[in-house]
Amino acid sequence: MKAIVTAPVCPLLAKPTRQSTVVDEALYGMVVELLEEPAPGWYRVRTHYRYEGIVCGDDLLVDEDAAAAWECLPKKVVRNKNFCDVLSEPKVQGWILATLPRGGVLYAEGQPENGWQQVRLADGRTGFVPESILADDPTEPVSSDEDTLRRALVDAAMLYRGTHYRWGGKSPMGIDCSGLVSMAYMLCGILIYRDADIREGFPIHEIPLAEVKPGDLLFFPGHVAMYIGHGRYCHSTGKAGDNGFTVNSLIPSDPDYRDDLRHNITQVGTFF
Repeated sequence: MKAIVTAPVCPLLAKPTRQSTVVDEALYGMVVELLEEPAPGWYRVRTHYRYEGIVCGDDLLVDEDAAAAWECLPKKVVRNKNFCDVLSEPKVQGWILATLPRGGVLYAEGQPENGWQQVRLADGRTGFVPESILADDPTEPVSSDEDTLRRALVDAAMLYRGTHYRWGGKSPMGIDCSGLVSMAYMLCGILIYRDADIREGFPIHEIPLAEVKPGDLLFFPGHVAMYIGHGRYCHSTGKAGDNGFTVNSLIPSDPDYRDDLRHNITQVGTFF
């Protein structure tokens, strides 16, 4: 059985209660597989990137046929702004049908006109969004050229500048370390493991630190960052004073060098 996420941000929880720890977040328009019902109105789900958690049924459209039809539609993803209002009319004065975060997916109906794209929501409602906010929802790497893809990964990670730290988060409302790098890869058409380690069956493999290039991942105990070049890396950290997206350096002479991280790199991972 499958369902469509209909909440802008749908918490995946450790237990079937809103007061439970958030382990991940699914975003609007994602299709999830229902594995079991641990409590009335709650479902253990598996996402399309193979992560599992418990969600409230209020955040889902539980309908196998609707989910199958939705999966077949070509999608657009909210990419170029933190959030996107879906409006009732193709003008800024339209009333708001939904507000979706970066990573939320929609079906684009027809071609854009005068800078507006008509879209369909998962529940069948139609509205309009500025075309410039959307991008194609990639189902494969956005480029076959390595340098281009590496730049795209770094650019996608940097979209989350200014986002505060949220355990289990993966949206501009709050993001954690593995949420940041996994969303950057997802926006570029690559599904990697959502937690802070290299997991067999996912397309990241280990390389020596001396071979690290932009877009590669730096792993620490319980933490992960993306290398962005010139000895620097971006990550989302709960460290006091940073509290979210930040950029640090591997070079000791730089003012933003973090000795505690540089000397605790456990692995370096690459898609390439």
